[in-house]
Amino acid sequence: MKYPVGSLPKTKLSPRFYLDLPENPGVYIYFKDKTPIYIGKAINLKKRVASYFRLTLEVKTKRMIEEADAISYIKVVSELEALLLEAKLIRLYQPKYNIISKDDKHPLYISITKETYPRVITVRKTDLNIIKSIASFGPFPSSGNVKFVLKLIRRIFPYSDHKIGKRACLYSQIGLCDPCPNDIEKIESGEFKNIARRKYLKNIRNIKSFLDGHLEKVRQGMEKEMKINSKNQDFEQAAEMRNKIQKLEYITSPKISVDSYLENPNLYEDVRQKELAEFKKLLIKFLPEIRKLKRIECFDVAHLHGESATASMVTFIEGTADKSFYRHFRIRQKNSQDDYESMREVARRRKKNLEAWGKPDLIVVDGGAGQLSIFLKEFAEDKIPVIGLAKKFETLVIPGGYLGTTDMRNVRLPKGDVLNLVQRIRNEAHRFAQAYHHKLFARSLFEKDK
Repeated sequence: MKYPVGSLPKTKLSPRFYLDLPENPGVYIYFKDKTPIYIGKAINLKKRVASYFRLTLEVKTKRMIEEADAISYIKVVSELEALLLEAKLIRLYQPKYNIISKDDKHPLYISITKETYPRVITVRKTDLNIIKSIASFGPFPSSGNVKFVLKLIRRIFPYSDHKIGKRACLYSQIGLCDPCPNDIEKIESGEFKNIARRKYLKNIRNIKSFLDGHLEKVRQGMEKEMKINSKNQDFEQAAEMRNKIQKLEYITSPKISVDSYLENPNLYEDVRQKELAEFKKLLIKFLPEIRKLKRIECFDVAHLHGESATASMVTFIEGTADKSFYRHFRIRQKNSQDDYESMREVARRRKKNLEAWGKPDLIVVDGGAGQLSIFLKEFAEDKIPVIGLAKKFETLVIPGGYLGTTDMRNVRLPKGDVLNLVQRIRNEAHRFAQAYHHKLFARSLFEKDK
């Protein structure tokens, strides 16, 4: 995708102009006479740009700041996206001040070779025309950035960086070249060889899309494959793909440092377990009956002036969304504008399917004391803990007991593990409810036009 940076809104450089910049990951662009002269990435745009006006600068950087007359930026979701977008824009516009660091004689690129088994390799600019490639990405401002990206990719999409040989490579033994082309060539059965080859080439296609910045496209493709595997009862492959999706979502999360993931590939699971442990520690002060939080369900209602009212149930297993347990509810009652009655209908329908769908360890209701009391009443005899989530999503509404609807406590959550978990659950429930509501609302408009 080409980013026409010339059409981006620009801010003139004036005293403390950076105070209005967002504190998001992204790419910033310095201009002179509407021409990009420097492009950089930032985990926090506001802090990074401010640093140019607070630090003692090198001569070349100082010259660039003095020459620039405007700045613009592009917000992205994660540090990783910022790095990939920076490389793409530098290649596209070749700003004069985007020079390579002193220890790098020539810019580095990542190339995917044009071979039976494409390799993912690093290439200097001087060698770009020599290597036959499917695609090349860069330049990256430093060799450190290239290693950073390749390490990240390889843990999700294993690839080969060597030519065909007689023995499986070292990386194949630790799952970073899987399937290894050397092993594929040894397979005698034509059918199994083709299966392995297709798997390898699928990894390469994902890597190409990944490096091109199409992270959402990659994730959607992986989800589709996971569903197909599950439908075909190939649960092992479905589980493998689910784990890869989790890793991809994790490293593209705005709250996660990718360096942390590279240092500890199991960090995803470690963080989720820590969040759950902290959540349980908090809840048990008020609900001592809680034993575990393996399965958490969250309910949310969506409607527009009572039209096409829907509700969602999202399920988190071990702190991670499991879409196989998601459920939509189309509100049947006539007065669907009444949130309380809608919640009561949803609670009763969920209770009716308690055995068929499984019993949760905790129910989270998106709402205050009123909505919470409805679920408490419905699930009292089943001894399922229920809590509410106030409109200000940093506040939990916790009953004094399963039937303690008159004794509600508002617990404000500070920034940290519990808030991260609760936000993730509530946001997913809201997204799922809104998606179904919009679908039904659009359908109703179509039917009215007939």
